[in-house]
Amino acid sequence: MIAKYRRQPLPTKAILVFEYGLVILGSFFVAIGFNLFLLPNKIASGGVAGISTILYALFKFEPSIVQWAINIPLFFLGMWILGRGFGIKTLVGTVMVPLFVSLTRDWNPASSDPLLAAVFGGMACGLGIGIVFRGKGSTGGIDLAAQILHKFVPLPFGICVALFDGIIVLTATFVFSVEAGLYALIGLFVTSRTIDLVQVGLNNSKAIMVVSDYLEEIRDALLHEIDRGVTVWQAEGGYTRKDKKMIMSVVNQNEFSRTTQIIKQIDPNAFIIVMNASEVIGEGFSKN
Repeated sequence: MIAKYRRQPLPTKAILVFEYGLVILGSFFVAIGFNLFLLPNKIASGGVAGISTILYALFKFEPSIVQWAINIPLFFLGMWILGRGFGIKTLVGTVMVPLFVSLTRDWNPASSDPLLAAVFGGMACGLGIGIVFRGKGSTGGIDLAAQILHKFVPLPFGICVALFDGIIVLTATFVFSVEAGLYALIGLFVTSRTIDLVQVGLNNSKAIMVVSDYLEEIRDALLHEIDRGVTVWQAEGGYTRKDKKMIMSVVNQNEFSRTTQIIKQIDPNAFIIVMNASEVIGEGFSKN
């Protein structure tokens, strides 16, 4: 008889409150990055925030009103076209970002240098969006538009997002200047990298795969000298067609040099493949 998968327990109220708190906190950081850095320096680094920056410069439209006017219809359009899969957290993020933009609109700009504004504004927005993602939410906007386009056009989702952001940055280049467009690209890049940093953290572990004729000795060394778990895979030589075994293990950054040194001492001819592992969840690493 095939065992049934055990149902995961539903999130407790405390976890839900914590996640909603992350969505609200992240929305606040997005608004800070927008009002203190990006908007005063006319840096339209993609997204609905970039559209509101352009419209504010051209027509003095209130950015928070523009963001609400775009975000909320996009949310309901997404529900209609893509289904009710967004959840309340996405609606919270969609509403809270413009709300915080409105509440902090009179705060003094933190910098008048466009390069500093692009970097630190991008960091603040990326930090905020990353926190929202940690709370399993979304700020809606262009991501929803990209999902809708992705449904009807055979393009990868990432390309759809880049297409919308590219149009916004290109528009900013014509409205403001070429330099403003370049600063917007810097802000967009910093935002993306900061989101990744918040999502996966600073942990850069190494995934090591080893093919060797001395696999048992290497396995024992990894288990007992490095104190790391190993996984043994059955493999086949592509040229010799001989059966082989391959070991895979994950070590911390500070264990990497010692690990490869031990492997080379056991078998100088060992074939070693090393890959970065941005996030490792499990025994000996993060539990979350």
